[in-house]
This record gives sequence, C-alpha cells and structure tokens, in this order.
Amino acid sequence: MRTPYLFFLGDVQDDLSAKTSHGIAHWRPEYCAGEFRLPGCGTTLELPEIGFEEAVQRGAKTLIVGIANAGGVISEAWVPSLVEAVEAGLDVASGLHQRLNDIPSLREAAEKHGRRLFDVRHPTVPLKVGSGEKRPGKRLLTVGTDCSVGKMYATLALEGEMKKRGVDATFRATGQTGIFIAGEGICVDAVVADFISGAVEMLSPANSPGHWDLIEGQGSLFHPSFAGVSLGLLHGAQPDALVFCDEPNRPHMRGLPGRLPPDLKECLDANIDAARLTNPDVRAVGVAFNTRKLTRSEAGDLMRRTENELGLPCVDPVATGVGPIVDRVVEL
Repeated sequence: MRTPYLFFLGDVQDDLSAKTSHGIAHWRPEYCAGEFRLPGCGTTLELPEIGFEEAVQRGAKTLIVGIANAGGVISEAWVPSLVEAVEAGLDVASGLHQRLNDIPSLREAAEKHGRRLFDVRHPTVPLKVGSGEKRPGKRLLTVGTDCSVGKMYATLALEGEMKKRGVDATFRATGQTGIFIAGEGICVDAVVADFISGAVEMLSPANSPGHWDLIEGQGSLFHPSFAGVSLGLLHGAQPDALVFCDEPNRPHMRGLPGRLPPDLKECLDANIDAARLTNPDVRAVGVAFNTRKLTRSEAGDLMRRTENELGLPCVDPVATGVGPIVDRVVEL
C-alpha cells in the first residue's frame, strides 16, 4: 500500500468505531494526508478535511477505510464515495471482514482506472496448524480484560521503548490497524479456527536468542464472542511474558450490555493458565491501563493500588510510558 493515506471515516458516530484511523494517525503521523467524512460523522482525526481530487493533488495515494464496526461490514452508503475515490486516482484499502473486491461497482471501477483494492484482513499465504514446538527467541503477548482496551498501543509502546534501549525487538501485527502501521502481519480473527495458533507461530518464527517478538493481542478470554482467537494467540505465541491491558470502569464488555468485565486478577490467572499449555515458564510482567477517561489523580491511585495488589508494574502506555514494564522484560 502506497503512502500518504487519506482516511475515510464514513458516518461513524464515535472514536472507537474509527479506532483504525486513530491508531494509524497516532503511530504513523508521517503517513497522514487528510480525512474524508460523510454527513453525520461523529469523529475526527483533526486532519485536513479534503475531497478526493484535492487529496490526489496533495500527493495522497491510498484511501484507508479506517473503520472497525460490528461485523466488519462495508455500508452501502459508503460505496459511492469509495468508487469516487478510485475514479479520482486513489487505491483503496480496508481491514473489514467484507471484501472490497466483492463489491461489483468498486471492483469494476478499479479495473477501469487501474487502481488497486487491498483487503488486508484476509490472509494471502498458506497457513499450517500449530505444533506447540519450542522455537528460539523470546516472545511477549498483550492480553486484555475486553476488546479495544489498548493492546495494540501497549505493544507498539513496548517496541518503541525497547528499541530506544538497544533491545532487538519487533512488533508483530495481528489486526487490521497494526498491519497498516507495520506494513505486514496476519489478521488472526480472519483465520480459520484450526489454523490460528499456526498462523501466530508463522508470524513469530524462530529467531536469535536475544530477539523479542512483541505480539499484538486480540479480544479477551472473557468475551463470549472473541475468546477463541484470544486462546489461539496464547497457544501460538508461546509467550515468555504477558502484559495485561485494561480500560477501567467499563460498564460492560464491548457490545454485550449486562455482561460485566472480569476482575483483573481473575483475568491474569486465566491467561497464565492457558498460556502454560505451550510455555510452562510464562510470566506476567506488567499491567497497561487505558486511563483516558480518568483524571490524573484517579489514574495514579488506580495504578498504585493495582501494583500493591498484583505485585506488577502498572502504566498507561500513552500517558506515562512503559519503562517500568520494560525493566521487567529485559531481566527475563
């Protein structure tokens, strides 16, 4: 996919539904040319709001459908704009489950104008089932109490801090946003269930003894809809270290009113137990909170209290950095 990107935000109503766009804009600002919003859109990246022809004139190459909605569908209301973008000279990329290439009018426009459509959620390489065999190198996996609590942010922050310290570390993307940021990866939630652990083994292959693969987590063992992919990640990653991610004070699991998020200690114990199937020596090394909805005082109190309860360093990857967790990681 060619950069710079123009971000298509469609008509989504909140930041969480546009988390793909927000994630790319945060971690790769040098890729960002502007944003395109439909009437009624309730979020913004605070980038220049420009049309397709102007975006091409400014050098944009690819329109990113930077949306993460329930079911991963492409709204019929978006299609005319996507076709217009192709006609203006932009490639189009999406990480949604529904494929751009399955939309006849969009596929025909791309063929006519010589533009490319990228469906990054769908693996294009043959996958194998997992073996559970030990492989050289070290691995860290982020896990969470729920979906969309900051696992990708934590993983990228860990990569940045470890590289600053001269540690050989690589971010391994397992979701659409991570792939747009890293330029490669496998969307594990689009992998046939039997092949999830094998896909993660492929994503984090044998490496030098001191190298760390930092594997982006997905879903939650406690989410009835997405626990399967979380378990496959735990087994395929064979993690030496786990970082636990949480957004405090959520009223319920994402998309499931009435179902409360798990206790953090309960989440920690369950993930450690599951990870021991392929790495009996796995260790918890820290907690990464998403404290964006807390005051600074509330966040500080929460992290101090949790550190005392769990005996683990607690951070907010964006607000405080992840240094205390990296201190633990480099000791392993």
